[in-house]
Amino acid sequence: MRESFQKLQEHLEKVSALGAALALFSWDSETLAPKKAAEYTSKAVGILSGEMFGALINDTTKECMARCEQEKDLDVEEKGLLRVLKRQFEELEKLPREEYEAYQTLLAKGPSVWYEAKEKKDFSLFAPVLKEIVEYNRRFAALRAEKGQKPYDVLLGDYEEGFTMEMLDPFFAELKKEIVPLLRHVEENPLPKAPLRHCSIEKQREFNRFLAEYVGFDFERGVLSETEHPFTDGLHSYDVRIATHYFEDNPESGIFSTIHESGHALYEQQVNPAYNLTLLGGGGGCGLHESQSRFFENVIGRSEAFWKPIYGKLQDTFPEAYGSLPLEGFLQEINRAQASLIRTEADELTYSLHILVRYELEKELMEGTVQVEELPRAWNEKYREYLGVVPQNDGEGVLQDIHWASGLFGYFPSYALGSAIASQLFACMKRQMPVEEYLEKGNLLPIREFLREHVHQWGKAKTTVEILRETTGEDFNAGYYVQYLKEKFGR
Repeated sequence: MRESFQKLQEHLEKVSALGAALALFSWDSETLAPKKAAEYTSKAVGILSGEMFGALINDTTKECMARCEQEKDLDVEEKGLLRVLKRQFEELEKLPREEYEAYQTLLAKGPSVWYEAKEKKDFSLFAPVLKEIVEYNRRFAALRAEKGQKPYDVLLGDYEEGFTMEMLDPFFAELKKEIVPLLRHVEENPLPKAPLRHCSIEKQREFNRFLAEYVGFDFERGVLSETEHPFTDGLHSYDVRIATHYFEDNPESGIFSTIHESGHALYEQQVNPAYNLTLLGGGGGCGLHESQSRFFENVIGRSEAFWKPIYGKLQDTFPEAYGSLPLEGFLQEINRAQASLIRTEADELTYSLHILVRYELEKELMEGTVQVEELPRAWNEKYREYLGVVPQNDGEGVLQDIHWASGLFGYFPSYALGSAIASQLFACMKRQMPVEEYLEKGNLLPIREFLREHVHQWGKAKTTVEILRETTGEDFNAGYYVQYLKEKFGR
């Protein structure tokens, strides 16, 4: 890296260090921190966020950027660093520092208020905080918007660069057109419903640790913990943290949460170590990140080839629950499709309909056509329309996700994009290697190497658009996802 970029990197070291500290607070607050810590922790988070703001938004950063922009023949890393920095700088420069700090303080409190509201199944406990979060997002998006740009498009761009409502509206319309009738057909010919299988939490911890390692998670560079809402966080490629969740009477929930989060974690661990503690560190666009978790969870994780080498271990670990169940029966259970209420427990076919509900509600919140107080009613109506089911309380309805408590407006569409991108990458992968043969032999290394070479190693240096074009030879194409669902569930 040439001298001008080296100086820029050195100047931004404080930004990266503060980012790592904030990530640690985030991890701690959702895993081990005591409930009553939030009020005081939020103050520390607000101060650190303000310091991070100041470390990035200053004249030195501007001068360093200007020098770098004058350089010619930039390499991939230099182009990526300049692109990421400009996006972050332009985003924050338009926001008042005091308001940004106050917003981060609010977000540090949000999850604890959400936890209590969810536990009590009472949206009214969370509504005042959510209303503040929504108002901040509307205001910040308006401040950041270019001329003619809609506020929600600003937020979408934060999570997947280049993706807008103009692209997502027809994408979701196509999914609704194809998935709803396919779901009705599948529900007319249902697979057997899985009975409740009681498995000790301790045994689940043992098996899920095996699964994470089997997929490729390196425990010398990461940890596996527990939380109410599974997630993965990475400080850098040598410190990546998974948090999963176990139910004593539903071990499959923990299994697929762990495989899902291991896909995220593998991405983080396979980023080029040279990007650690720089703006290029960590995974790229959120849709691309979700494609990795959805790929491992669903595309290969629910396949016969994946389970052939390890199903015996599942039976040995839980003999009473699975000892007499043949692999074929297990595969039917984990691939059963039926409309349900909870997104994280949704099957592969109906999952994107859950995302559609959230996408439409977020648009309406940002446009002001629905108010926070109206969310439970609006949520229930959309579930009735798209999935044919209605929540009986706020806990299994509008309060089921932590995302809005963390200010993540614009993130939800990434899940559906991730499923589509996973299918597109899988089609490309199958053209280049015998994926099923590798899986049946328990050899995931060629699969991980394909993803490392084409996706993971680049961190934020390349956009999702660039990675798709370079890997598959075409732009984002949702047709692979629709075809994949039709082929799988048509059977």
